[in-house]
Amino acid sequence: MQKNSFLPYIEALFAVVVWGGSFIATKIAVGQISPNTVVWLRFTMGIPILFVAVLLRKQFAFPKGNEWWYFALLGFLGITFHQWLQSNGLQTAQATTTAWIITTSPAFIAILGWLVLKEKLRLHQSLGIGLAMCGVLAVVTKGDWEALAVGNFGTKGDFLILISAVNWAVFSILSRYGLKRHPSTLMTFWVMTLGWSFTSVAFAASGKHAEIMQLDLRGWMVIIYLGIFTTGLAYIAWFSALSQLSAAQTGAFLFVEPLTSMVVAAYVLGERVTPVSLFGGVVILVGIWMVNRQG
Repeated sequence: MQKNSFLPYIEALFAVVVWGGSFIATKIAVGQISPNTVVWLRFTMGIPILFVAVLLRKQFAFPKGNEWWYFALLGFLGITFHQWLQSNGLQTAQATTTAWIITTSPAFIAILGWLVLKEKLRLHQSLGIGLAMCGVLAVVTKGDWEALAVGNFGTKGDFLILISAVNWAVFSILSRYGLKRHPSTLMTFWVMTLGWSFTSVAFAASGKHAEIMQLDLRGWMVIIYLGIFTTGLAYIAWFSALSQLSAAQTGAFLFVEPLTSMVVAAYVLGERVTPVSLFGGVVILVGIWMVNRQG
């Protein structure tokens, strides 16, 4: 890949924009069926997309030896555990609050990238992360800074989402070792397939198969969105970007999620978009530019 290629940046942006809408989609879905069923359905739809992508790229191969354990660990962390945390967390956490908490992941990714992968974290990248965080605060508070002190942060759902942010950072760092040896799409397929198999065990044990019939048209629309776009296409794009950019660069794109969530919430839920929120979105983009700036 040429150094001036914009493709990995576009892939990372696509992934986080889709994921930004997933918070609201998941919020709608868990209002109709249980979190375990939501997770099982979305990955049941997403895995075939990954399988087709692997076949089209002529990359299919079975893991060898200890690779099964490595992919199983990633599958548990990035799929089973991560999605359990978020889907259960969204039962009590607000979608916009969730998007804010998730933006702590880049800080953990950058720190772990520095500690574990020995990636350099330059001053302007650190400043960019700090600036983007300020933009996130402006977006989620809409300028009401006192809301940070009197808000509902501290519910069970909020803490589950916070744990998911740390978990995603660990997952991203561990993934980079495998991405140096395996095509990103193939690795994503096996990680997701093994993670889905763990989720299938939990889904079967729950005995809630019949609740799938409770989904109405809106419920099925968000499940399809979660399955095809959030699970299938976005994961392909994210792994591809992660294999070409540094951990800090890729993680910085997660700051776009609150902005996306705000736009989707305004369209789907009728929430008002304020000038302060739009300003915060611009600040987020400037922060991302600083983190990804060369030199």
